[in-house]
Formats: sequence, structure tokens, C-alpha cells
Amino acid sequence: MSYASHNHDHHDEGFIRKYIFSVDHKVIGLQYGITSLLFLLFGFSLMAIMRWQLAYPDTPIPILGFLFGESGTLAPEQYNSLGAMHGTIMIFLGVVPLAVGAFGNYLVPLQIGAVDMAFPKLNAASYWSYFVGGVIMISSFFMPEGAARSGWTSYPPLSIFENGQTMWLISMIFLITSSLLGSMNIIVTIVQLRAPGLTWMRLSVFVWAQFVTSFLLVLAFPPLEAAAILQLMDRVAGTSFFLPSGLVLSGEIVDVAGYGSPLLWQHLFWFLAHPEVYVLILPAMGIVAEILANNTRKPLWGFKPIVYSIIFLGFCSFIVWAHHMFLTGMGQAMSAFFQTTTMIISIPSVVILTSYFLSLWGGSIRFNTPMLFALAFLPMFGIGGLTGLPLGLAASDIYLHDTYYVIGHFHYVVAPGTIFALFAGIYYWFPKITGKKMNEMLGKLHFWPSLIFMNGIFFALLYSSVVAQYMPFDQGPLKGATWGVILWAISGIFYVPFYLKEGFMLRHIQPMAWLTSLMVHGIYGLFVGWIAPIAN
Repeated sequence: MSYASHNHDHHDEGFIRKYIFSVDHKVIGLQYGITSLLFLLFGFSLMAIMRWQLAYPDTPIPILGFLFGESGTLAPEQYNSLGAMHGTIMIFLGVVPLAVGAFGNYLVPLQIGAVDMAFPKLNAASYWSYFVGGVIMISSFFMPEGAARSGWTSYPPLSIFENGQTMWLISMIFLITSSLLGSMNIIVTIVQLRAPGLTWMRLSVFVWAQFVTSFLLVLAFPPLEAAAILQLMDRVAGTSFFLPSGLVLSGEIVDVAGYGSPLLWQHLFWFLAHPEVYVLILPAMGIVAEILANNTRKPLWGFKPIVYSIIFLGFCSFIVWAHHMFLTGMGQAMSAFFQTTTMIISIPSVVILTSYFLSLWGGSIRFNTPMLFALAFLPMFGIGGLTGLPLGLAASDIYLHDTYYVIGHFHYVVAPGTIFALFAGIYYWFPKITGKKMNEMLGKLHFWPSLIFMNGIFFALLYSSVVAQYMPFDQGPLKGATWGVILWAISGIFYVPFYLKEGFMLRHIQPMAWLTSLMVHGIYGLFVGWIAPIAN
């Protein structure tokens, strides 16, 4: 056989093998990206329905009201279900797969000079485990008992007796397995497959961020996976790992062995869920570092302090989890310990933000769309961090716990924080992925409404939580937040004609890149307005 014919046979793969069941890190990265964006869209839609119901509780939900019965409004159990699924989908099916699965898979091998990931088939298994977990999660809406309605934290004993939680737990087992497979692959790839001469301090901040994030996933997710299996056994096998003795349900004592601990679940959950915050934010910091260095046209200020701070953030994130549990009755000594570690963990975040701000000094800055999103990340994450400090102190957390303040704080970190950085990464690397550059004017039309309306949404939550401490309940802030969501979503309508035009002009690109463009710019531009269409 000649070399030419052998080469042709080697690369002659069908569409299914090449783009569906692929082991190529680029294709798997695109699969993660497309799937996670679709889940983000779905999770956003759930939130929009909830916000309308809160602002106008007696008014039928527009367009989709027929899905919720004759009244067109949400019943209490439906509201609980949408709240639980919104949080779960946005974090475990949306942001984390996009930040680690999409950006990590596509870019880490390219930035370290590797041909592919260390274990390509394990990489494919990671995506398909994630996909199966997502399908199970979404399919729970169509089950007789409905979707989960015990919050995204799934606190027992409510979660053990409430409908819908079984599918949630099964889905989480698949999602956690996916994260473990993917993160182990990234660790081995960075350690073993770096190009000759690429020492540790020559790695980019983005690669360092993905490396530390992968360690967080490997170390923090197994306790939650074990806890999910134990809670599943409590639901279906009659065990009582998280069920105390003498529990009364509907006026009758529950017939279980008892002696379980609901607080055990909280410890296992938050041991994962606080490192999970840094799983969300560290890849975002890595993306912003790449864009700042490129668009200031100078090296980052303080590269080594940034790297050491990322490593310290990863380590310290494992010793702060119980600041979510100040109201559980822990002693003063334990409260003091976790208050102290929570204040300490803010220091490396300040170091990183300060380095990013100082990197702007003396630079010849290009204010293009990726740079605008990256710059907006800095104050938005700063607000998220500052609003978190009162929650890290037991004295103030007692009053703020379970209020809109917590929701506003967390969303400032994740939405205008992490998601802005992810949008910046999409705009920045889209030409690398597809060979086409996004339209700058439309990108800026995407950025400014997003910045304004996101602050309108989440600042209203902070305001309403503080005002509610000493004033009668007021619907005003809730209506303001709701209309922020609506205006933010409507902004996407302006991008539809460009999407239709540009989508058909992309047919000369490879099929997967074309599909990516249609998914990213079409679906998100049409319904949410987060991604602008591409230019000619």
C-alpha cells in the first residue's frame, strides 16, 4: 500500500465517528461547549419564569403559562422545582463543563504543545458521562413525580421524602464521574505531555488555573459522590445515613432505623461546594489573564504571585466549607476557625485582582469585545468577593443567611464574574476555533446591555435583602430584577437577522465549526442575547 493511500485510509472517518464519538480533544471541547451552552439557556429560562412569578404572583406567565396548569402560574411545588433545577443546571451542567470541559479540553493541549490529551478515550467517556447525566436531569421534568424540589443543595431529611430527588441523585453520580475522569486527564496531560523545555513557571496562567481546578475536582467531588450514593440508598433501600431517630412526618413517626445525621450531608456537600466556587472562578481568572496580556500588549504584572495565589486558593478552599453552616449550632471555637480561614482566603483573590489591575498600567490597551468582558470581570468579581465577607463572619451571617443577600453575592461571583470571563474567552478564541472573527460592533452591543442589566438584576437582590431587615416587604426590587432579566433577554432579538445571514455564509467551514457557530450565535442570540453573531 502506498503512503498516499495509507494516509487517506487513516483519515477517512465518517461524520458520526469524527464529530459525535470523537476522541479528538478539539471536537470533545466543542461538544462540551455546545452542550453546556444549551444547558445554560435552559437554566436561564427557568430563572426567568421564577422571577416573573415573584414580581407578578397573580399574573399568568407569558407564553409558557400553559405548561403550569389552568391558572398559568407556578404552584409552590413547581416553584421549588424550578429553583432547585436552576441552581443545579447552571452550575453542574452549565458553567463548570463550559469552563473546564470546553476551554480546558480545547486549549490546554495546544498551550503545552501536546498532540492530544493523555487519555483520549477517557476524554470521550468523560463527555458522554456528562451528557447522560444531563439527559437524566432534564428527563426528570417528565417523570410522574416531577423534577427535584429540595433545592440545589438537596438537604435531608426533606430531600429523602420529597418527590423527584431520585433522578437528581442518579444524574449527579454521572456528572461527578464525568468531572473526575476529565480532571484526572487534564492533570496527567499537563504533568506528562508538556513540550521539552516548558518548565512549570513557563506555563501560562490559564494552564495553571486549569491544573489547580482539576485537583480541586479530583479531591472534592468523591465525598459528594459517596454522599449522593448514601442519600440514594436512604430513598430507595430503607437505610438511614442521613435520617435521625424519632423523625415525625405528617404527624407520624417515620419507621426507619434512625441514628443518621442530616448535618453529615451538609458537611459532605459543602466540602465539595466551596471548592466548587473556585472551580467556577479559577478558569475564569486564567481566561482573563490571557486576554489582558494580549490586549495590553505587555506581560502580566506579577506572574509568580498570581501563580502562587492560584495554588494557595486551591489549598485554602478545602478549609473554609463550614462558613456555610454557622446556623447549625457549631461551637465558638469552630466558628472562629472558619471565620479566620474565610478572611485568609480573600487575600490571594485580592493579590490576583491587584496584579490584573496593575497589568493595565502603561499598556497600549485595545478595547475590543473580549477585553471589555475581561475588564468588566474585575469589578464584578470584586463586588462578589466584598459582599461575601459579611457572610464569612458568624455575627453578620446569622442575619443574612437564607436571604436574597446570599443569592446576590453568589450571582455576582458567577454571573457577571465567571460568565463574563467565559464570554470573553468565546470572543477571544472563536477565530482560532472557526477561522471567523466576531463582529465588534455587535459584540459591544452585547456587552453593554449585559453589564447594565446584570447589575440591575443582582444589585436589586442585595438591596431587597438589606431593606427587608427593617422595612415592610416591597415588590419594587423584585420587579426591577425581573425586568432586568426581561430586557437582557430581549436584547438578543436584534441579533436574529445577522444570525440568519451569517449562519448560511459559514457553510464552507468544517461541519462541527459551522454547528458551533449556529448553536452559540443562533440559539443564544435568539433567546438570551449573550452572544453576538459573527462578521463577514
